[in-house]
Amino acid sequence: MAAKVVHWNSYLQVILSRESRRVECFQKAENILLIVLERVNAMDPRFIVDYSRNLEALEFALSAAEDEVSMEVPLCIDADALLMQECSGEQSDSEKVTRGNYQMPGSCYVGIPKEGAHPENWTKEDVFSAVGGTESSGHIVPGKVLHLLKELIIAAIVHCKHQSLIKPGELSAERLKDDDMQLPLLVSSGWKMICFNVVPVIRRKQDVLKLSNNWREKGFPQSSMSKVTQEADYIPASYYHWRYSTNRPILKLIQIVSTLKGYRLDSLRLLDQVAHENWREEGKKCGLAFHHLKMVLLWATHFFPSPEDWMDLEGSVYRLLVILLCCLVTKHLPHFLYPEQNMFQGDDVLELSSLYPKVESFAIEPEHFLKFNFVREGKTHQQMDNGLKALLHLPAEDKAYWSTAFFDMLLNKFQMYHIKDTQRISAMSQLLSSIKKMVKNQS
Repeated sequence: MAAKVVHWNSYLQVILSRESRRVECFQKAENILLIVLERVNAMDPRFIVDYSRNLEALEFALSAAEDEVSMEVPLCIDADALLMQECSGEQSDSEKVTRGNYQMPGSCYVGIPKEGAHPENWTKEDVFSAVGGTESSGHIVPGKVLHLLKELIIAAIVHCKHQSLIKPGELSAERLKDDDMQLPLLVSSGWKMICFNVVPVIRRKQDVLKLSNNWREKGFPQSSMSKVTQEADYIPASYYHWRYSTNRPILKLIQIVSTLKGYRLDSLRLLDQVAHENWREEGKKCGLAFHHLKMVLLWATHFFPSPEDWMDLEGSVYRLLVILLCCLVTKHLPHFLYPEQNMFQGDDVLELSSLYPKVESFAIEPEHFLKFNFVREGKTHQQMDNGLKALLHLPAEDKAYWSTAFFDMLLNKFQMYHIKDTQRISAMSQLLSSIKKMVKNQS
């Protein structure tokens, strides 16, 4: 048992030992980009420089990959006065647009109302398209905003290099394309290039997200959901349409999780490093990404609310693992804020199927994975009995299984259940009995 603990803790310590240096490099690259964006703001005050970057720094520190980071550029406009107009069905999106007290699927137009004060800077041809309508005089067009921002960034880079504000080789715009919904810039961190995806964003207040019986508050401090969803961010979805982005509220929830005691964030760090080393193919963007694991951590925080669940590193990682295994088998990972949305939607089914045995193998024999691979080598995949996969399929057949009792039962199967809560033990036992009865009736 002591040897197992050493394996887990040693692996984590290596990850943590590199973290402060990685964050320093991130901040150095970020500062270079901020110099350019300050020049953009000086040329066109409609684009604001956002210096509150703690959430992005936290995400970069937690993630094993160092490939891409978001850099949002807020638009200087009274966003609360704008009209968020739902698009037609063909513009449906994997996320939601919030309007009033309800959520509507798909992308949206951002309109400037006919009545009231018109923001003159945003009715210019370089960002605006006049459209006849009963409510709006026209739309702020994301494709035009992106094109303008791109031209400003290029001009700002030239200026900053000419003024020796940035050094040769510190920033490259070679990845910029006309049809992208974000503007990728390669920035030197001192030892490697980091890709910052620059995205214009409209931020506005919104009604508090409606939670059925407040159930998602479980595992989080009271009022967490209302705090993280007070603002809505809209980013480009296509040339004419914007979409609601849940990136910031999810990162804010991760930040809240970081204030809770136990190994919650460490389990995310470790599992993402294992995924980076063993489950992702180099050069491929598909597969299990960090944003998937963030969602798994939030569900684990919800389903395992007791401090007792997070007292040791190994047990904490398994709380993420049982949820991840279930989602891979069912090919369905619910979005934490919008559970009807599948985070695996659009991913290659075969890719997810091939991931499952790799993750299961880690769950069975983690010690074979808790080492850093400087040379890629193949690993044999250990498998449990077929009963595990049959169990993991149950939430797809009945959503009632998407519960603490069900995941407690899975933890018990991996011999990782050490909870003394009598109510949880009773709920798990009752569920196990009902499953056995169901299987007996089917045979």
